[in-house]
Amino acid sequence: MRKQIAADAAKHGLTVPQFLEKLRQQQMAQAQAQQQAQQQAQEQQTPIAPGPPKAEALAVANFLRSQDLKMRTCILSGQRKDMFKVKRALRALQSPAYEKARKKNPLLPEITDRASLENTFKLLPLSLLALRVTKTDPHEGHNHAPGAHKTKRVKGLWTVKIEQQQECKEELHFVWLYEGTQIKQKLYAVGALALVFAVVMFPLWPMKLRLGVWYLSMGMLGLIGLFFVMAIFRLILFCVTMFAVPPGLWLYPNLFEDVGFFDSFRPVWGWQEEKKKGKKKSKPSGGSANAASIGAAMTGQPAPASATTTTAPEIAVSKPKKRAPAPQVEEVFDED
Repeated sequence: MRKQIAADAAKHGLTVPQFLEKLRQQQMAQAQAQQQAQQQAQEQQTPIAPGPPKAEALAVANFLRSQDLKMRTCILSGQRKDMFKVKRALRALQSPAYEKARKKNPLLPEITDRASLENTFKLLPLSLLALRVTKTDPHEGHNHAPGAHKTKRVKGLWTVKIEQQQECKEELHFVWLYEGTQIKQKLYAVGALALVFAVVMFPLWPMKLRLGVWYLSMGMLGLIGLFFVMAIFRLILFCVTMFAVPPGLWLYPNLFEDVGFFDSFRPVWGWQEEKKKGKKKSKPSGGSANAASIGAAMTGQPAPASATTTTAPEIAVSKPKKRAPAPQVEEVFDED
């Protein structure tokens, strides 16, 4: 045994103690690799147990909500939710914007390697801020009759369900359960409530304010009446000019078109646009066809084949007609 070890050490150019140390290091590396593989397998098999939201998870969720994750809308339990891909979230956590955000918000975890990156993302499902979902059939298990559930489906709108196994793989999809800060919505609600109270308390307003509101309402009613008068006048003008100078003149032709407010009054006037007629069938000109046949008869050559084009995609080519007996050149000269 010692001779074999000495021979192997000599082959590698090492002494016996150095060779034994190298073998020990290789065995330790193999054992560590096996342990890491077992830990990864256990993590994949063990479902993530959700708990109360953490401050770090809320910070990560707020950062990701502010990034462009190219989210798409999906249907989860009959409600519309925002869905994103894990790959884009991981890219956002590795971007320079995340490092700048960490300087402002110390609650954001530090990311140094792949393991810390995945652990940071897993804060979302742990706090029930975002959960993994998969696409499903909304009529699965309903035992519908064939063709009974053929309804119009919006293209690209998935119906999804939550998976029990919450993994962190780039090709998976997660759905947001966290809608972000509700400050704007609260401000809008307070503003709407204040507006309702202001309208209800109108009798208690000062006289000057009530008088101003009355003048403003009269002005708005005048503008609405002026609009109706203008619409009736332009219709009468069109009816008159349709018979006097056809096809007819419109005042503000874009008034009722689907355009902007200012574009509705541009141009000031315009002629009525006639409807474009359908494509006509192309017919070969009779004069050119007759001239070609006469020339062929005079020179003794066969008449050219005539082609007729129709609206169908195929072109029908007629067979060449039998050449009629044409007078000879000598006979023509004899007649002269």
